[in-house]
Amino acid sequence: MANSEKALVLCSGGVDSTTLLAQAVERFGADHVVALSISYGQKHAREIEAARAVAAFYGVEQRFLDLASIFAESSCALLSHADAEVPHASYAEQKAEAGGEAVSTYVPFRNGMFLSSAAALALSLGCSVVYYGAHHDDWAGSAYPDCSPEFVAAMARAIEEGTGGELRLEAPFVESSKADIVRVGLVLGVPYGLTWSCYEGGDAPCGECATCLDRAAAFAANGVADPALESAKQG
Repeated sequence: MANSEKALVLCSGGVDSTTLLAQAVERFGADHVVALSISYGQKHAREIEAARAVAAFYGVEQRFLDLASIFAESSCALLSHADAEVPHASYAEQKAEAGGEAVSTYVPFRNGMFLSSAAALALSLGCSVVYYGAHHDDWAGSAYPDCSPEFVAAMARAIEEGTGGELRLEAPFVESSKADIVRVGLVLGVPYGLTWSCYEGGDAPCGECATCLDRAAAFAANGVADPALESAKQG
C-alpha cells in the first residue's frame, strides 16, 4: 500500500524500469512517484516515447533530462553520432569477443551520471528514495560495469553520504535475471506492450540486437511471447 514517502524512478521505457515503476506505484502510490526519463544521444530515442506511454499508463508525474552533451565525444555504438554499428549478437557472444571487457554498447559511466542527476532532482522534489533497475544479466561477465552490485553499493553510499542521509538508492533487481523481472511484472500486470528495448533506432524492434534477444528469452522463459515482437510481426 501507499505510504508517506516519495520515490523517483529512473524510467527508460524498457522492461526493467517499467516493472520497477509498477513496484514503486504499488508501494508508494502513483501520487508519490516521479518517473525520470533521460535522453543522452541514444540511437534508440524511441524509448522516450515508450517511457511517456508507461508514465501515462500509471498516472505518475514525469520529468525529462537531456545529458547528450556529456557523451558527445564517446564512440559508443549506442550513440546516434557514432560510426560503430549496434552488434547483432547476444551479450554472451559480445563478451566473449571483447575478452571480458565492457561491450561496445557500454556508454562510459552513463549510469553514474544518471544516478547523480536523479539524486539531485529527487532531493529538489522531496523524494526519499531513488529506484534503479540494474539487473544481473547486465553486469554478469562485465558487460556493463555500471550495473554491478559493487557499483550499486558504491553509488548508494555516495548518495547517502552526499545527501546527509536524506536520500537512499534502491536497486531491487540487481541480483535478478530479466526472466525473474518479467515474472514479477506479469503478476503486477505490467503493460509490456507499451515498452521499448531495441538498441536500433527503427520503428519496430530489430529482434537481433543483444537487448532484443535478451528480452525475447526472458518472456520465453515465462512461457509468453514478447508483446513488442508480436506487434512488429502483426504490423
